[in-house]
Order: sequence, then structure tokens, then C-alpha cells
Amino acid sequence: MTLQGQIENIEFLAQQVVEGFIIGLHKSPFHGFSVEFAEHRLYNTGDNLKHIDWKVYGRSDKLFIKKYEEETNLRCQIVIDTSSSMLFPQDAAFNKLQFSCLAAAALKEILRRQLDAVGISLFDQSVYFHSKCKSNVVHHKMLTAELERLLTHQESSRGTQAVNALHQIAENIHKRSLVIIFSDMLERISDMDAIFDALQHLKYNKHEVILFQVQDKRHEVDFDYDNRPYEFIDLETGEKIRMNSNSLKASYQEKMQEFRQKLALKCGQFGIDIVDADINQGYDQILLSYLIKRNKMV
Repeated sequence: MTLQGQIENIEFLAQQVVEGFIIGLHKSPFHGFSVEFAEHRLYNTGDNLKHIDWKVYGRSDKLFIKKYEEETNLRCQIVIDTSSSMLFPQDAAFNKLQFSCLAAAALKEILRRQLDAVGISLFDQSVYFHSKCKSNVVHHKMLTAELERLLTHQESSRGTQAVNALHQIAENIHKRSLVIIFSDMLERISDMDAIFDALQHLKYNKHEVILFQVQDKRHEVDFDYDNRPYEFIDLETGEKIRMNSNSLKASYQEKMQEFRQKLALKCGQFGIDIVDADINQGYDQILLSYLIKRNKMV
């Protein structure tokens, strides 16, 4: 899916993403995953018989219990880095922040269908929006409105303090949850140990964590530019440097490889799932990673 111009109805787009994903999943080797999103669960010994859906039993010869909103199986806190580095690339159909918002909306749609509870946290230099996990309709509409607001109020020169933000989020989530983070993680390598301490704080509080490292792989990882002069701009500080791309490519790729290897190693040590999320590869990579994690947690 491509995003042309301003996204106005993120809920509708998220529903399209999820429907396409489900259709593709049934045709793929992963069709065995639980994606039925039924408002029922299998009967367990001791369940109150008055909650059995006898109509479903008549069709399937299996006992199912009707599920209600308070019976949520999962609590999921979606965390989005909204700093200015997430506005890259500025001259493309959509940037990393827009990709993250629609990916979050698609996850929220799946969670809604599964009657799971979801909350959203937004941060740049601090956490400026944080909602508790809930599953009711009013809450979902509020979260959708917040994502749409974020898409239409993108500001430049917004730095990031992921360390403080993640510590704050860890303290604000009081029940065991799945924490899904969308961030490019473009911190200075010298700050990485502090970032890992913050991620470990989430794990110490018994949360499961998926980190989606959002990237424009072609430009930010492969550094695939034509061999000519470019003006490179730090979107958070405004600092500029003008150089021929080939003069910068080798040193850039070396630093980026060092950064990615250290990030992957530390996440592996802490039991944090890290997933490369290339904005040019669509949303199935996000939804499938979530589904694999969820099936492990059930």
C-alpha cells in the first residue's frame, strides 16, 4: 500500500491492511496461526455453562464460551518515537513516522478484533501522551484520533530522549504487557548502554518487548545514493554537511553496521525481539512478527 498525500482516515486504511494480511496469511505457510478473531474461546472445565454458545455447538459440535470485553487475553502498549528523525525521507510518498502510525493502527485493529486491551505512548524528548490499556470502543476511537492528529501535526527540530521516555513508560505500565516499540533507534553509539538499561527496565518489570527498528533501508542502511554531491541534514538538530555520497559511504556503512550489530546483540541478551522494519516492505512484516510473538505468549 502507498500513502498519497495526507492520511485522513487511518482507521479505514488499517482495516484494509489487516484484511489483506489475513487473506495472504491463509495462502501462506503460516496459515496455521490463530487469526480467526472470534468472539469465543474453547470451553474449559469449570466454566459457567450459561455462557456456552449453543448455536455454535450445533454447527461445530464443539463447546465455545462467549467472550466479553473484561476477558482480554493480552495487554499491549504500543510506543512510537515521534522525534524529527522519524520524518525521513521527506521527499517520498511516506516517511518513517507515517509508516509507524499506520502499522500501529493495523496492530490496534487486530487487537480490537481479538478483544485484547491496547494503549499507546508517544515520545520525543519526553513522553507527552500515554494511555492505559483498554479494549472498549470509546478508547479505540480516542487512540485512532490521536494517531490521526500525530500524522497531521508533524514538527521538525524535535529531538529525542529515548532513555528517559522508556524508563517513564516502564514505570507507568503497572500490569504485565506486551510492549511494542516503533523507533529508528538513531541514538549516538556512546548513549547505547543507557538505551539498553531502559529496555532492560521493561524486561525487569516482566513485560515482553518487540522493538521494530523503523528504517528506509535503501538510504539509511545501504546508503544507496547516486555518486554526486548531496546536502545531508540532521532532522533533529538542523546540522548540515555537504559531501559527495561516495566519499561518505564506506565510513557511514561501517558505523551503521557497528550500531546494528551492537543493538541486535544486546537485545538478544535481554530477550527482546528486534525486527528490521523497512518502510518500503509493507506491513505484513509487522503483523506477522506480532502474531508469532502472541502465539508464543498464549
